[in-house]
Amino acid sequence: MPVSLKKGQKVSLTKGNPGLKNIMVGLGWDVNQYDTGGAFDLDSAAFLVGDDGHVTRQEDFVFYGNLLHPSGAVEHMGDNRTGEGEGDDEQIRVDLSAVPANISKIVFTVTIYESENSNQNFGQVNNAFIRIVNIDSGEEILRYDLGEDFSIETAAVFGELYKNNGEWKFNAIGSGYQGGLAALCASYGIDTE
Repeated sequence: MPVSLKKGQKVSLTKGNPGLKNIMVGLGWDVNQYDTGGAFDLDSAAFLVGDDGHVTRQEDFVFYGNLLHPSGAVEHMGDNRTGEGEGDDEQIRVDLSAVPANISKIVFTVTIYESENSNQNFGQVNNAFIRIVNIDSGEEILRYDLGEDFSIETAAVFGELYKNNGEWKFNAIGSGYQGGLAALCASYGIDTE
């Protein structure tokens, strides 16, 4: 039975799962029926950041345009442009044993592609979730359902993996941002020019 998290809750991944190495981070969402009529393209990404909360290089941003981190530790499994269907809409695989020592946190985000042009926001998205699965056993370890507390935001941090005293933990964030991908990138030290 997976642990069901609430916003702001933190839980250890490796304490209850000794030897945990390969995980899949599944992200999902649905679009409200009363949307703008245009197709929604939501994109997941992972920012690998150091103690200062910033990436050390551009390649520490893993997304549809950079599917594999140079270390091999984080791999984006591809862009789902419609979000249709059940289950995960996008997946990111993480090999915890291969995460470089200078990376203290992996932040998982979702943005709405070209949200400004399409007049779309997270207020039109529901049933958003992030879950973590042990790839080796197939067991879902935890799940965080974000709820419906978004309105005009065009980017969201769903959650983050972080190292603490040699253990990997997960923090359920659920925070929205205006300014889409560019604002998110800027906050983690990525130059989007």
